[in-house]
Amino acid sequence: MAYDEGLAAGVRTLLADEPALTEKRMFGGLAFLLGGHMTVAVSRGGGLMVRVDPERAAELLTRPRVERMVMGGREMAGWLRVSGTPDIDDLDGDELAGWVTEGVAFVRTLPPKT
Repeated sequence: MAYDEGLAAGVRTLLADEPALTEKRMFGGLAFLLGGHMTVAVSRGGGLMVRVDPERAAELLTRPRVERMVMGGREMAGWLRVSGTPDIDDLDGDELAGWVTEGVAFVRTLPPKT
């Protein structure tokens, strides 16, 4: 399954003013990187992968359609998956913007990759 182009377009619009933005196809999805750090990705399996402050992960897991990101059978610290419905592209603008903001806020605390 390919990633959701509409969801990718929504993320792209929200990040349009970010000067250090790059996009990279990864694992069948589309990742959005700031300063070389993956911030958010539109997953090939549907939904979003969002990089968050690991200290806030427990709090963010209380939100609807959110689970810990698991890859290769291992939980990925600081990564959440936003999904849970077949209509993930029904994320309203505010919800999508909130998740993109979460990812950007955490990545801005990291030093740029060289």
